[in-house]
Amino acid sequence: MYKNLVAQCACALAAASFLFPPSTQAQAPLKAAFVYVTPLTPAGWVRQHELGRQAVQAALGHKVETHFVENVPEGADAERVIRDLARQGHRIIFTPSFGYMEPTLKVAREFPDVKFESITGYKTAPNVATANARYYEGRYLAGVAAGRMATQAGYIAGFPIPEVVQGVNAFTLGMRSVNPRATVKVVWLGEWFNPPRERDAAMTLMNQGAEVLAFHTGSTAVMVAAQERGKLAVAYHSDMRSVAPDAQIAAVTHLWGDYYTRRVQAVIDGTWKSESLWGGVKEGMIRVDSFGSKVPEKVRKEVQARQSDMAKGKLRVFSAHADLRDNTGRTVLKAGQSLTDADILNMKWLAEGVQGSLER
Repeated sequence: MYKNLVAQCACALAAASFLFPPSTQAQAPLKAAFVYVTPLTPAGWVRQHELGRQAVQAALGHKVETHFVENVPEGADAERVIRDLARQGHRIIFTPSFGYMEPTLKVAREFPDVKFESITGYKTAPNVATANARYYEGRYLAGVAAGRMATQAGYIAGFPIPEVVQGVNAFTLGMRSVNPRATVKVVWLGEWFNPPRERDAAMTLMNQGAEVLAFHTGSTAVMVAAQERGKLAVAYHSDMRSVAPDAQIAAVTHLWGDYYTRRVQAVIDGTWKSESLWGGVKEGMIRVDSFGSKVPEKVRKEVQARQSDMAKGKLRVFSAHADLRDNTGRTVLKAGQSLTDADILNMKWLAEGVQGSLER
């Protein structure tokens, strides 16, 4: 009889644990995925988003299980990978590349219960949000430092999309705000990540007289080239002093940890909404720091002061104190006026001082 009672109690306990599982077993970790357009490198575009993923995991601990897939080309491959991640049970998927926007939207229609974050995209859907950073704010600040130390600059970029054009113009405006004779020669590569071609473009620009380089591509190749030639360069995405300790003037970095953590937590809480965010210095998403040893203290303080003014809303990059012209001489902004966000997001002109065109 005692044995039967023990068996009955054991069965009752098992049933209770099945019906009322412990709180630690009540909710499985939320699965979040990140898709990266290039290989994961020690510095660069993908590295910053990987740091964001790591921040999510550190902040939310056992509540979340994060995964990433690297080196996924834009287009059909991206669509396949994003769909596979949705099928694998990921409840939120981050796709940080402009060319992922359409594949993200297509897959999102097939998985209405999955949340998608199209980073650098601009099209939303009920389950697709967008977010981007005001990279141009950092470009302007870096341009101030560059203008104090050089007159001729070279700029290596992937594609002439508005985000990149904003950066070229802001960098030029920053340089010319302290050095009116400054010029910036732009070269379009037609791809985001190709270290040998990035290096070749950097060498060509330096051969043509560039004293300082900036870039909107995905590797450290431009920084390495500047280091080898004894020139200056502005790091983008990450601090790159590890590969260019003498060349680096400063680094324009973008920070995603706080945003990614908030969005994943919102899915956990059931409060996620489709929205669009465009954050900059004020929101803590853009920062210029990691100044190189060759940058005079006076220049560092000047850049930091302007960065502080930007955070307080006292400095806006595309507000004109005098008529602002493009590099064909056309007035694009009258003195005393400011570009709207819509104007900036659709920017299709190059500022006075830029040598080049929007055609590749």
